[in-house]
Amino acid sequence: MRFLRFLAGVLFLPFCAAVSITAAELVADLQPGSVSAIPPAAWSLGCGYLLWLAIYFTLPRPARSYVLAHELTHALWGWLMGAEVMRMRVSGASGSVTLSKSNLLIALAPYFFPLYTVMVIAAYYLLSLFVEVESYNLIWLALVGFTWGFHFTFTVATLMQRQTDIREYGHLFSYTVIYIFNVLGICLWIVLVSPVTMGRLGHLLKNNVLETGNFCVERASRIRNQAAPFVDRKTTKERQ
Repeated sequence: MRFLRFLAGVLFLPFCAAVSITAAELVADLQPGSVSAIPPAAWSLGCGYLLWLAIYFTLPRPARSYVLAHELTHALWGWLMGAEVMRMRVSGASGSVTLSKSNLLIALAPYFFPLYTVMVIAAYYLLSLFVEVESYNLIWLALVGFTWGFHFTFTVATLMQRQTDIREYGHLFSYTVIYIFNVLGICLWIVLVSPVTMGRLGHLLKNNVLETGNFCVERASRIRNQAAPFVDRKTTKERQ
């Protein structure tokens, strides 16, 4: 099973390249002619993110808040997938949650699912049912950038430590899954704050997946053809 997961991680590497190229092309699509041409939504999202970075690198880090989000995300995804949440413990720097069952998505969800960001977005749409919130869109977007920065920095810091969630499914396989989901999240933020559409995102992603797949197949075929004479020669010698 471990070997199969490692093989799956290797097979996911081209898709990692595809989503990376897609994100880069979406950024290139923006092409603001000047600083003043950058959309206010992008400014707001970026300022929220930069504010979090300033807090993260200059003030005591709220590790307990991240641990709480981490374990709540395990519990939420477990509950959504039919698991029973039996017990949860959160301390200053560590935590745990006991579920009746687990799987890949439940185990890795905290590394790609920004819980506080989702809570901000959910609060926005919930409040919009009762009060007018559109006038404060830029503030909400700043909160999105702030909370996503929280998720990103703590996720990177956590992955640099030994994590049972990662060891359980293998490092390469886990890292590729986490990377793909996070980069796709960045692509969605770009769509959210710019004229780029979901249709454009889907078109680029489809083309890049096909191109990277074809590139890998072509390279593999070329390597096989180059190695074939040596394999045939060795086989002939063994028969003799």
